[in-house]
Amino acid sequence: MEQNDKREVTEALREFIDEYLIRMIISNPVEKQGMSKVKIRPLKQKDLLLFQAEEFIGNQAFHKNLTKEECADYAADLLAGTFRQLELESAKGQVRVLISKKGVPGIKLKRIPQKITALPVVTDHNRQKNYILKEGTPIPFLVDLGVMSENGSIIKSRYDKFRQINRFLEFIEDILPRLHKDRENVIIDFGCGKSYLTFAMYYYLHVQKGYSIRIIGLDLKQTVIDNCNRLSESYGYDKLRFYHGDIASYDGVSQVDMVVTLHACDTATDFALAKAVSWGASVILSVPCCQHELNKHIENSLMAPVFQYGLIKERMAALYTDALRAEILENQGYRTQILEFIDMEHTPKNILIRAVKQGEKKNNRSQIDEIMKFLHGNLTLYDLFYKE
Repeated sequence: MEQNDKREVTEALREFIDEYLIRMIISNPVEKQGMSKVKIRPLKQKDLLLFQAEEFIGNQAFHKNLTKEECADYAADLLAGTFRQLELESAKGQVRVLISKKGVPGIKLKRIPQKITALPVVTDHNRQKNYILKEGTPIPFLVDLGVMSENGSIIKSRYDKFRQINRFLEFIEDILPRLHKDRENVIIDFGCGKSYLTFAMYYYLHVQKGYSIRIIGLDLKQTVIDNCNRLSESYGYDKLRFYHGDIASYDGVSQVDMVVTLHACDTATDFALAKAVSWGASVILSVPCCQHELNKHIENSLMAPVFQYGLIKERMAALYTDALRAEILENQGYRTQILEFIDMEHTPKNILIRAVKQGEKKNNRSQIDEIMKFLHGNLTLYDLFYKE
């Protein structure tokens, strides 16, 4: 892109990068390696208006905060060789930029002529704007779970939970094209616990989006299961049921479209992932926790000076575990991402593994074997798939 073209793009964006911005998405990368997409949204930190860029690189997402001027230059720079497309939505209008094969930008602007009477909701860093579940509208399960008052306002002490629920639904929103509109989708939530997110899933997919779904919640605590079933029945959620059962031995269904496993402890996550693959689930969403297995056995002479520090060894073992799980899922035909989630109540872990079935298996078995040898460790998911 020539300097004059870049300057034209920058000026077009600056008109819309302000408190009226809703979202900006930069996509269609020139190269397969590196960033695959960038999402930009406004946020407030104290009294300062900033713009947060979420960069998707491989299986990870990275964030950076920018000023208005930095944001316009940043977006224009990305279009000068890294990406070919930008779409911006604002209360003031829309901008679309397409870069030709010769590097020439095509800019389309659509301004909204009417007078803007109210600003979009731009919240601080701890309160994302444009929540999927809206504050101010009473949602029965959120009221009963103590997250929302009867008039629809969020209980101050439970705002983190409200934010966590909405963040989880954003992950669901991204995989909607993988769900079926013409038949019932079967979803299993292993280790559902109090089921904040299970109820949210049902409400979002069935009540808001109109998908035909059947959700099965599974947990080992009978009192929790009984309470969740009472709530589900009281809301008329006839396709949401909870059962007492173990992840490893559950065989209540033969076909599943999506498997969710949130804070399933230690090897329970591995059994859930293996079950999901055996069912041929189109989508897997997993937030692991309490990962002790690899930490108990991990041993490597090269890493011994690092592993002598218990806390470091524990955290590295947890990261190795999730990375290996992601690679094993890739080997089983899933396109897998490791994304940043919001800390759960029961664990400081904030990694979400999102895997989407794509059919083509990654040829990485030899690399997985080498890593396992390097670590001299044990991983249940590895054994479930590869043990002779």
